[in-house]
Amino acid sequence: MAKAHVLTAGHRQVIENMWGLGSTYAQIATVVGVAVSSVWREIRRSNSSRHGVKNPLGATRGGLYRWGYRAGWAEAKAGERRKRPKARRLGDGPVRDQVVQWLRLRWSPTQIAGRLRTEFTDRPEMHVSHETIYQAVFLQTRGSLRELLDDALRSGRGARRSQSRAAQAARKALSGRPWVTEDIHIAARPAEATDRAVPGHWEGDLVIGRAGTSGIVTLVERSTRYVLLGALPGGRTSPEVLDVVRDLLGRLPTHLVRSLTWDQGNEMAGHAAFTLATKCPIYVCDPHAPWQRGTNENTNGLLRQYFPKGKTDFRTIDQAHLDTVAVELNGRPRQTLGWQTPAEALERVLVAPTV
Repeated sequence: MAKAHVLTAGHRQVIENMWGLGSTYAQIATVVGVAVSSVWREIRRSNSSRHGVKNPLGATRGGLYRWGYRAGWAEAKAGERRKRPKARRLGDGPVRDQVVQWLRLRWSPTQIAGRLRTEFTDRPEMHVSHETIYQAVFLQTRGSLRELLDDALRSGRGARRSQSRAAQAARKALSGRPWVTEDIHIAARPAEATDRAVPGHWEGDLVIGRAGTSGIVTLVERSTRYVLLGALPGGRTSPEVLDVVRDLLGRLPTHLVRSLTWDQGNEMAGHAAFTLATKCPIYVCDPHAPWQRGTNENTNGLLRQYFPKGKTDFRTIDQAHLDTVAVELNGRPRQTLGWQTPAEALERVLVAPTV
């Protein structure tokens, strides 16, 4: 039998009869066609004995009694509950203002809900669930945040793609690039980079623009998820890309530049000279294995909210614009960081004593 979603007057009459005869919650639920918890809640909240109503013998007693559930009384109470206006959690007020502010910064509802709990620990009135925010955005009648929909929400793949046998075989295949040697393969990368134990290990890639005619450099630190973006006004040759990477990493203290992991794109062909000049080794992934740079792949997906795939000509985007976007990304709280932001995580590393 399909479970009922709303109890009707007929359901309540059945509950009254069976409850009065001594039936259990489970027995009543089976007959009515609802969950056992629904029967329990209905009898508890609509039992007149809990509200000081006199029993048939005239005495007023508190507690939950078999005589206390009356279908007519319960139906009337249910009607009152349906009429009662429900206060919107995201109506006018400080919590709505804060949610709107973070939505405009392109934070996800999950990030906002998590950050509210960490930033306003002692103010439960500032706590809302991510589902409440989603409903406020999608349903105008719930919270009138619909006007933020086009600008505020982002979409992305919900699950990682599995490593198929074909992909696993590709990992073992020869890359066909003579500059890819065993000493720069990802397997040679220090264990501290693999387990994110020590900050300073970066992942990098290019995000390509419309028609493949332009691109930008993206770098993300594996431990703090801190992002750096670099413009490529000239082109995507190996010297041009590595010059931009060197300039971006040059903004950081040397103890935060320990390694860089990239794919096997030809832009890394000049890795030897780069490592000699910067003391930062470069490691390359297996062919067709983007999950080996998962943090960077995720970051590139977030960037598509700012630079739509197939529509952006990066030759029109200057470094100042990219720095502004990076500031926004680094200001978003991350669940993996305990709802801290990458900027806060990096700041913690910068002020920590170096070993």
